[in-house]
Amino acid sequence: MDTKQDAFVGNVLDPACPSRMVFARIGDKWASLVIQVLADGPLRFSELRQRVQVVTPKVLTQVLRSLERDGLLTRTVFAQVPPRVDYELTALGRTLLGPLAVLREWAEHNVSAMLAARDDYDEREDAAALVQPGRPAGRVG
Repeated sequence: MDTKQDAFVGNVLDPACPSRMVFARIGDKWASLVIQVLADGPLRFSELRQRVQVVTPKVLTQVLRSLERDGLLTRTVFAQVPPRVDYELTALGRTLLGPLAVLREWAEHNVSAMLAARDDYDEREDAAALVQPGRPAGRVG
């Protein structure tokens, strides 16, 4: 599959299509958070880690390298002591801000409904397990 053409259009439902990798990259929780944090401009590694929170340095480094490789951000090293490295979204990376903002808004507005659905599901499963002693925990089949 020739993907170097400007006219190439992917199909995430095709298992051989590289657009699945793009879908997976954007769906990665750390990558999408890093992209959103960089929306306001360049940041240093420590600033990024502080704003993303909870991510380990190793995982953040891996995510930043992947995003750089995919052309979504740039890494700029400044020759000073101590060395300074800034990360910034590329034009391609900035095109993700709109779709990610929509997804973020949906998540923030629907989290209560999803948590309630989880609680309802767990209660039903727990009740079913009590009614059928000897049934393995969780769903069978």
